[in-house]
Amino acid sequence: MKRLAAFALLLALLAARPALAEYPFAAGEKLSYDLYWTFVHAGTATLETLPGSEAEGRPALHIRALAKSTPFIDKFYRVRDEIQSWVDPGVTRALLYQKDQSEGDYVRHYLIRFNPQGNMAFRYSKGALKNAVRTEPGTFDPLSMLFLFRTKPLALGYEFAAPVTDGDKAVVGKARVVKRETITTKAGEFDTFLVEPEVKEIGGVFRKSPDAKLQVWITTDERRIPVRVKSKVIVGAFYMDLTGYEGPQPKPLHAR
Repeated sequence: MKRLAAFALLLALLAARPALAEYPFAAGEKLSYDLYWTFVHAGTATLETLPGSEAEGRPALHIRALAKSTPFIDKFYRVRDEIQSWVDPGVTRALLYQKDQSEGDYVRHYLIRFNPQGNMAFRYSKGALKNAVRTEPGTFDPLSMLFLFRTKPLALGYEFAAPVTDGDKAVVGKARVVKRETITTKAGEFDTFLVEPEVKEIGGVFRKSPDAKLQVWITTDERRIPVRVKSKVIVGAFYMDLTGYEGPQPKPLHAR
């Protein structure tokens, strides 16, 4: 389960942004997942939108991703990851990004502050400035890219591109919708689009293997829920499946 690839790496975008009321997510939404390493149930994860918040003195949309290994896996390789992102309410850019990562003996904690006026992102660790990168207007972090992606209409062959940074590098993240497929998980059966993001340059919730291929299945309905994520990792294959959905306005879970 070492240094896995992340579902927060759904790199996407570049289409007209919808009005706030049209967003498929809102405060109170919570997605739950089972994590598997090869055929072993290795852990659980959640992705949630939290109630109204502020970041850098401004109103913000607060997103949080959590991942942890099972008690059995803890004996060999304990994982406790928390990733948080704050974006402007219009979902036009990232404001703040925090990563607290503990995977085996690999521990990493850092914070990214975005300065849109100067088109810069500043990375801090233990309160000290560690790096600064120049960014493009409308830059996102790896986690908030997922939520920007969820505001976009999907169709076969659709391609996306947008600026993203993890505090080390600032690149243009890309993704492509490659096919439509029915996926079954513990949460039910879903009509989905298979999306393949490029993951060569930017890290996500977990660390990935070199040259890993990331695949993400997104529901075709208006909620655009990530149902399954698969990737090769340093010590095998990793995937995660949706097990539950909670929202501020509950809807039937099945997309078909």
